[in-house]
Amino acid sequence: MDSCCVGLTANTHVAKATKQGFKNGDNAFWGERIRGSLNNSGGFNHLAKGLKAEKRDKKVKPGVAYAVITSNNPKEVMTLSLPTPMFERRRADPKNVAAIILGGGAGTQLFPLTKTTATPAVPVGGCYRLIDIPMSNCINSGINKIFVLTQFNSASLNRHIARTYFGNGVNFGDGFVEVLAATQTPGETGKNWFQGTADAVRQFTWVFEDARNRNIENILILSGDHLYRMDYMDFLQSHIDRNADITISCAAVGQSRAPDYGLVKIDDRGRVVHFAEKPRGADLKAMQTDTTLLGLTPQEAMKSPYIASMGVYVFRTDVLLKLLRWRYPTSNDFGSEIIPAAVMEHNVQGYIFRDYWEDIGTLVSFYEANLGLTDEVTYGGSCQPSKTRCHLKSLMSMPLHAHFCFSRSVPKFEFYDPKTPFYTSPRYLPPTKIDNCRIKDAIISHGCFLRECTVDHSIVGERSRLDYGVELKDSVMMGADSYQTESEIASLLAEGKVPIGIGRNTKISNCIIDKNAKIGKDVVIVNKDGVEEADRPEGGFYIRSGITVILEKATIEDGTII
Repeated sequence: MDSCCVGLTANTHVAKATKQGFKNGDNAFWGERIRGSLNNSGGFNHLAKGLKAEKRDKKVKPGVAYAVITSNNPKEVMTLSLPTPMFERRRADPKNVAAIILGGGAGTQLFPLTKTTATPAVPVGGCYRLIDIPMSNCINSGINKIFVLTQFNSASLNRHIARTYFGNGVNFGDGFVEVLAATQTPGETGKNWFQGTADAVRQFTWVFEDARNRNIENILILSGDHLYRMDYMDFLQSHIDRNADITISCAAVGQSRAPDYGLVKIDDRGRVVHFAEKPRGADLKAMQTDTTLLGLTPQEAMKSPYIASMGVYVFRTDVLLKLLRWRYPTSNDFGSEIIPAAVMEHNVQGYIFRDYWEDIGTLVSFYEANLGLTDEVTYGGSCQPSKTRCHLKSLMSMPLHAHFCFSRSVPKFEFYDPKTPFYTSPRYLPPTKIDNCRIKDAIISHGCFLRECTVDHSIVGERSRLDYGVELKDSVMMGADSYQTESEIASLLAEGKVPIGIGRNTKISNCIIDKNAKIGKDVVIVNKDGVEEADRPEGGFYIRSGITVILEKATIEDGTII
């Protein structure tokens, strides 16, 4: 006797069963033999009618076997497949998540911008600070329990966080933003400052045992010096769906950048099987992988044959506490110690991030990421050459070319997205005033004064002053913290002193100008000799990788040539 399975969809209704079952002749339906063929069986016809019954019906529950039909004919098999039992997907809940934003170390790679400023407090994009990126990503993801760990030069960072995220219309509901500054505590180990990323978190693990934090199931570890837009709930959902202990956000990178990151290898199930922190030589080559498996085209995969850790992690809370306190109590860094060891013992998954991401870890990456923001948005249509010029009297802070030009490439990253805005400190500044200027591919922040000058492929920070005849090209100007009145400027010029901003007929290119810099008239800053590295703090500047950096509050006297 052959048997066949009967499966019914979740919406199917079955006629109410009796003790005799669905009768056909002298045999019942419940697993007993039914005479005749399934094709012409009266019992089967009765079953078919029963499936359509509405008043006397009973809903079939998924995964429950209601009947088995048997036949004497070996050629006859009928299968109505019952669906696999449906398990409700566990959804990521932002209320059960806490984010820890690492305030960065000494920031030596960004020096001299970090001479008196923590890395996350360095200005970016004209009016933002780097810390605004992970903070805004958290807010836009619904995560409202945020800790910021600070240590080096943290005064400006603490001030910015207080001004931006305590009030000002940013609603954290029952959440909070809490700054956890490096401190010394009783005991031998308590006398040390943060020794690394993992040690910084370890010193504050007691925070997660606080009554208000006991329901935190997962902890996000974020860097405060990256530029990207990310929905962390998608990241967390992947972490939960894979039942991971740790999930690492990863991105494909090329040969030139690979040695600067922790590199991973991922198997076909998404599990991280190998992690190497900043490998070199043969170790670097061994980390190459076929990135077409990540969705890259063959051409893209050739350019980016490595998978890099973004330094963005999510840990199950119990796993993180176990690793830091008991398993590796002397390991101080996530990338070089904790993660490589955890790969061997825990379910560590990789989450592939396919959007724009930049680690602002060096002056070159900082410079290029900022200027990349000035790339034009392609709206379609054509533009006339004359329309790349701006002769407006006033304009608010936005890419000026966006008003007129409809060509060139789409920027890799934009701050302009109404659905996921980036937050920063409200300065309550007036719109920028522009008098007879030529501006092309530029971002001009609020509160600036531009008089008959030229700005090309540059960012001009808030409260900047560019006087007559100034030419600013391929440069990042961070602006000023306060205004000088017209009378104050006139008085300084009369005394032969230099006011904040850029004086008349000055030519600047390939340059980063830090906050509150004073650059006189008839100055030339072009690095005409192509110097790669130079330290001239007494002259108010450094040169790093060919980029001239004017120091914060530096004074460049009239007629200086750099």
